[in-house]
Amino acid sequence: MSQIDNLPPLREVIAEHGLQAKKELGQNFLLDLNLTARIARVAGSLEGVRVIEVGPGPGGLTRALLAEGAREVIAIERDARALPALAQISEAYPGRLTVIHGDAMEMDYRALADGPTRLVANLPYNIGTPLLTGWLTMEPWPPFFDSLTLMFQREVAERICARPGDNHYGRLGVLAGWRTDARIAFNVGRQAFVPAPAVTSAVVHLVPKPVEEGLPVKLLEQVTKAAFGQRRKMVRQSLKSLGVPVEGLLAAAGLKGDERAEELPVEAFLKMARALPGLR
Repeated sequence: MSQIDNLPPLREVIAEHGLQAKKELGQNFLLDLNLTARIARVAGSLEGVRVIEVGPGPGGLTRALLAEGAREVIAIERDARALPALAQISEAYPGRLTVIHGDAMEMDYRALADGPTRLVANLPYNIGTPLLTGWLTMEPWPPFFDSLTLMFQREVAERICARPGDNHYGRLGVLAGWRTDARIAFNVGRQAFVPAPAVTSAVVHLVPKPVEEGLPVKLLEQVTKAAFGQRRKMVRQSLKSLGVPVEGLLAAAGLKGDERAEELPVEAFLKMARALPGLR
């Protein structure tokens, strides 16, 4: 492992501060600084960029982001045990690291943005999907961030980046496909983490794209919840749970009704959402 700064190796940091990962916090630490630097580089050039990081733990990715030239890193950490280790990093990079001791699920992320802003994180597994959903459903759109570079379990990453016809295609894939260009940058094996999780992980990179104004996210979520709630049934049947005339929705999307949700392009869901009674 190459050194990216003059701070101690992460294993020594963990031992010094008693930072054994806690399962209830969804913690799995990355100790390879080559790997954390690779994750940071997926986010592109960080010169002049403020980076928001969730769940820095002992600070392996934090160090990589700073070493790669981030103007400033805002690190949100719930575990008080990690604060002394992060304070050491702050001392090594004066004026460039701000640590917020708090719950990532309760943050006002828009208020943390300042100029070009990106989110880069090895997300705690237990809150990764709800955090991403919250960021993808922000209004107005485009959002405050330029991109998201996030670690998930491989299965979740496949759901985010799935396309029509893929086995993993569902509500999350429709949402991400509507509002972003999403791709899996690379896989990360179990052995890269301490402790090793049960499954392979993957780094996902999402870039917001312009979307047509006037479609409330909640209407799209209603349609996808109904359609994928009974994903093996034809959409004519599964959409009945919406409690509105189904034929009008099908006509708006140019569907016959015998299709299944997993076959439909994102645009079909958008057209049905726009046709929902009550759209304002």
